Amino acid sequence: MSVENAIRAFVREHRDEEARFLAEIVKVPSDNPPGDCDLSAETVAKLLEGLGFAVERHKVADALVKANGMVSATNLIVRRKFGRGGLTIALNAHGDVVPPGTGWTRDPYGAEVVDGWMYGRGAAVSKSDIATYAFAILALEKSGAALNGTAELHVTYDEEAGGEIGPRLILEQVLSKPDLAIGAGFSYAVVSAHNGCLHLEVEVLGRSAHAARPFTGVDALEAANGILTALYGWRGGLAARPSAIPGIGSPQMTVGLISGGINTNVVPDRIVFRLDRRIVPEESLAEVEAELRAVIASAAKLHPEAKVTVSRILLAEPLTPTAAGAKLTETLCRHASRVMGETVAASGVPLYTDARHYAKAGVPIVLYGAGPRTIEEANAHRADERLPLADLYRATEAIALTLAELMGA
Repeated sequence: MSVENAIRAFVREHRDEEARFLAEIVKVPSDNPPGDCDLSAETVAKLLEGLGFAVERHKVADALVKANGMVSATNLIVRRKFGRGGLTIALNAHGDVVPPGTGWTRDPYGAEVVDGWMYGRGAAVSKSDIATYAFAILALEKSGAALNGTAELHVTYDEEAGGEIGPRLILEQVLSKPDLAIGAGFSYAVVSAHNGCLHLEVEVLGRSAHAARPFTGVDALEAANGILTALYGWRGGLAARPSAIPGIGSPQMTVGLISGGINTNVVPDRIVFRLDRRIVPEESLAEVEAELRAVIASAAKLHPEAKVTVSRILLAEPLTPTAAGAKLTETLCRHASRVMGETVAASGVPLYTDARHYAKAGVPIVLYGAGPRTIEEANAHRADERLPLADLYRATEAIALTLAELMGA
């Protein structure tokens, strides 16, 4: 039997087992925030061990976890060597997920399958690819192909918090030294580029006063409103700065959090809001931040009695296509196209992901994994997140075939 046929046969024969594996992961909450993820990590580790893998558990120090705004995190590494020498290829999927939120029509931790779709938080993003990658490695092993190389599975738990104590820590501590990497994605595109992201926190301090005599205080909300009005007015110009990379689109700015005030009858003395600025690959990180700070400072001048402080919360670099990753991209696109029965091309996405940590460490990386065509179809980060199981199996086959070719089959 050819390597391709052997891989296809393995995936087909183990579909039910792969779906059960994913269901067990989805059933264990790993919402981030709050980011208490050790139970999920241990569940995944035991499931992987049940498949015959040796699992390294790298618990992140409590102080580092808390500094990252989480409760607990353990990084998992599986290594499967084939032959001698060859490339080391890392497969990274994150086990933490955003909280379910409201509006679900099915149990977000139920892993219920309806008409071939599995519903549950993380079913598509990205617990599915823990299954994709694990079963791809098994398919590769059972194919009997003469290979040279190492496949590694990296399961991390801080993607929703920025990836600083997951992939970045694994690479900085030299727990892994991959030559290439594949990160979690969707099965209808190979993602070779994505946006960066800047999060800023703006604190506006005024002075409280009785609502009967508001002029004796300094209204922090009034000053914040002026800054927000300036930001929203400036935001309209971002549409004129589209990226040249297909799928990326234009830069974006969203104010996602705001809090403050003391009581209805008190002039607010403190307002805090956070904004999210998506950065296209062509933009300079430093220039983006400087421009935003200038908009805020200019608006703040109109309220001189209020004190305005701007702090950087997160800065994630964009992912850009590289010559070093061209062969990985071409190989994955070719195999994915054959498996999917339609053209799967390389493109960009307006998200930011853990891939940037591998890229920054000099590791060529692309994103590919199980999932519908779009994040909207998957209901990613929304109620009723879902995954077509047929895409799980097809992505598993495509990953296994890509690994086989890169390892010399």
